[in-house]
Amino acid sequence: MRRRSRATLPIMALSALLWAPFARAGQDQPGDFDYYVLALSWSPGWCARTGDADGSPQCDAGRGLGWVLHGLWPQHDTGWPHDCRSGFEPPSRAATAEMSDIMGSGGSAWHQWRKHGSCTGLDPAEYFDTAREAYDAIIRPQEFRRLDRAIRLPAALVEEAFLRDNPGLAPDGVTITCRDGAIQEVRICLSRDLEPRICGADVVRDCSLGDALMTPIR
Repeated sequence: MRRRSRATLPIMALSALLWAPFARAGQDQPGDFDYYVLALSWSPGWCARTGDADGSPQCDAGRGLGWVLHGLWPQHDTGWPHDCRSGFEPPSRAATAEMSDIMGSGGSAWHQWRKHGSCTGLDPAEYFDTAREAYDAIIRPQEFRRLDRAIRLPAALVEEAFLRDNPGLAPDGVTITCRDGAIQEVRICLSRDLEPRICGADVVRDCSLGDALMTPIR
């Protein structure tokens, strides 16, 4: 029997190592997750960083969007599933357009279904209904609605405002994220029944900026 060249073995091992992350994509099983992360994005900040340049309808003048639903993400206690093969037909354009009032655009809703909703085990209509229910259950502090000029503030104050107005939430169940020196998102951890719970170790870390930028609603 012909021997395999010794030089070939390291090359094959290297190839397997490099391809491993790609082989996993799409292999997560729908419905296999531990809890949800409800991600609320500060729309003016996203528009300033990305949306304006992309011409997103989320950023059209006069829409007045503040905290929009980035997504409802299934999460493991460590790590998260994504891009699952759900077995359901993808949502229609009409179905995603109906979510634009809280998600900014139908395109954003479609992307969230493909990447995250597909892993919930729900069909698109059930996923969007669940996401809306979770979004509606969280009170967004009114002082942010009155933001008419750019301000800088400790990121911790944003968390404190959400905890104040949502007494069922715990500090370790809410995470504030920043990007490029600005407030990016509020992430709230919920059980599969949409009850508040503590975040896992890879979600719980907060932005620690003392002068995070918040851009005004327009």
